[in-house]
Amino acid sequence: MAKEFKISAERLEELRSELVYLKTVREREVADQIKEARSFGDLSENSEYDEAKNEQGKLYSRIAEVENILANCVVIEDSADANCVRLGSRVVVEDLEFGDQESYQVVGSQEADPMNGRISEESPFGKALLGRAIGDTVTVEAPAGNIDYKILDIQR
Repeated sequence: MAKEFKISAERLEELRSELVYLKTVREREVADQIKEARSFGDLSENSEYDEAKNEQGKLYSRIAEVENILANCVVIEDSADANCVRLGSRVVVEDLEFGDQESYQVVGSQEADPMNGRISEESPFGKALLGRAIGDTVTVEAPAGNIDYKILDIQR
């Protein structure tokens, strides 16, 4: 069974746009690179041709990856229950050891960007937060040991 990808409606549109770009504009650019490299002569010693073929392989790999995501995606729906952490929720947590407050958004694995506060629901932190409510304390298993957080706020 194929892996199910949980994504937002915005990410779905981004992926659809990327696929159109890859299949039209980018594919034509790579084909032109290959055509130009062939004109340089002997293909066995033609580094431009090899590079263009490698680029074509990367392009087709990315097209297949995006098509797979689109074929197996589930769009995250906004839930009426804002009292509970769900996919798409923005959560403010407090590190109970140091008192630091951080804000994160729980997203599907395809949208995760921890450096910008977007954590995957498949990550240990994301799993610990899902289904929890304001005031709950969650323990996250980290390589440096367990870290306790208190949920201060949940927004949609």
